[in-house]
Amino acid sequence: MLNKKGYFSHLGSDLPAGLVVFLVALPLCLGIALSSGAPLFSGVIAGIVGGIVVGFLSGSHTAVSGPAAGLTVIVLNAIEDLQAYELFLTALVLAGIIQFALGVIKAGVIGYYFPTSVIKGMLAGIGIILIIKQIPFIFGTNSSELVEDFIPLVNDLQAVMALQSLRETIDYGAVIIAAISLLILIAWEKPAIKNHRFLQFIPGPLLAVMLSIGINKFFKFVIPGTGLYVDAEDKVTLPEISGFSSLGEHLFFPDLSGVFIPEVWVIAITIAIIASLETLLCLEASDKIDPQKRVSPPNRELLAQGAGNFVNGMVGGMPITAVIVRSSANINSGAKTKMSAVFHGILLLVSVLLIPNLLNLIPLASLAAILLVIGYKLAKISLFKSMYKLGLDQFLPFLITILGIIFFDLLKGIGMGMIVGIVYILKRNYKNSHFFKDAREDDANIVHIILAEEVSFLNKGSLIKTLKQVGENKKVIIDGTNSRIIDYDVIEVIRDFQVNAKEKNITVEVINIDKENTTVLN
Repeated sequence: MLNKKGYFSHLGSDLPAGLVVFLVALPLCLGIALSSGAPLFSGVIAGIVGGIVVGFLSGSHTAVSGPAAGLTVIVLNAIEDLQAYELFLTALVLAGIIQFALGVIKAGVIGYYFPTSVIKGMLAGIGIILIIKQIPFIFGTNSSELVEDFIPLVNDLQAVMALQSLRETIDYGAVIIAAISLLILIAWEKPAIKNHRFLQFIPGPLLAVMLSIGINKFFKFVIPGTGLYVDAEDKVTLPEISGFSSLGEHLFFPDLSGVFIPEVWVIAITIAIIASLETLLCLEASDKIDPQKRVSPPNRELLAQGAGNFVNGMVGGMPITAVIVRSSANINSGAKTKMSAVFHGILLLVSVLLIPNLLNLIPLASLAAILLVIGYKLAKISLFKSMYKLGLDQFLPFLITILGIIFFDLLKGIGMGMIVGIVYILKRNYKNSHFFKDAREDDANIVHIILAEEVSFLNKGSLIKTLKQVGENKKVIIDGTNSRIIDYDVIEVIRDFQVNAKEKNITVEVINIDKENTTVLN
């Protein structure tokens, strides 16, 4: 949590993390805008708003917001249906208002009712898709006629099939740059460098990007004529803005007469619902990979996202959500507070205003290497092994979610995983009710929580609420004596509470929660 210094309490960790997120977010902002059929600059605007506006308003310390790949198809179809980007912006303004209203009525608790297996499947599915999408950039095949096949970051089987063109269009300069970038990123994960007195303060992605620029210059000026130089179409492309005075030339504004068009409202409601769901799932996922196991307030997040999408609609940006790719990069880079998200937004703004020419020197192959490593971290082989060991009730929803995301899309994959998970829960719990009993003993400083006979992820939200209400300097007894089955999600809630309890001087005693009723608590 933030201490008395607030946003400035961990600048030594947050600023380098924000820089890494900026490097990851920049190509994603541009790529998602292109894939969505929106003006290219609208993706950058969305990244700026997601960082600065949502970053300040959000209660999450780790989640980072920006244009979402999961909304690509929705945005593309909406712009085509309305035939005017200004009308789409009106729908986005309305969507922001709807999201804000959802936060006011405290609809964010719906995020608690998604099982861990589905959330981890979502992370792994996105990781696999992210890896697939970087292959063309690593081999330098992202020419103008192919870029629309490769940049979408979810479920595009057509893009996968297009990988067969790699043999014909391979760029060996891009391959060299990507390989060296990968070597740097892998080396920076080794303890010898992570714990080095000086090197630990240099972000691996930053070094990889800067070195890639130098290597490309070497190809151009030292060994010209070899065909290794990566030219403009294979590098970052940002519009050139000469200060705030010309910023307005790249902005679009909503056509507010669209509030009287029914199709605009349909699109607004669709964006609000899907963006809210993606945000809540990302929030849950981010909390799970947060080393400090902090619990983000979902209702406040909906308020922040609503404000962000409202602002985006007013200035020509794209829809935003909390995004797991940026969030995982943020966490893996050592971010401690939400200042890292704000800083990444500030960097996006400063970069497009002051140094677009410098950013346009970055080879996409180097950025693809960064995303490749992030994708692998989301879909490690060890994750599949650990989920398999938990049993079919965890592994099957996890696997079905991944396959659904890869072969269909993000929401369909999540829905498929949820259906499988619910089938297991219903099969196990159709004879029993589920509840938590909070009983106090003679000592007012002792909170006694008795778990039901069978405890599923459906009980996760109420347990989180109960544990959050425990005051400082208390002793909490979590009693599983009467429990035959305790779901893995509930075990994670208890584990996270044990970690957070130390900050409030809370003593936690766990009774009869062992291998007889769960196989995951050591």
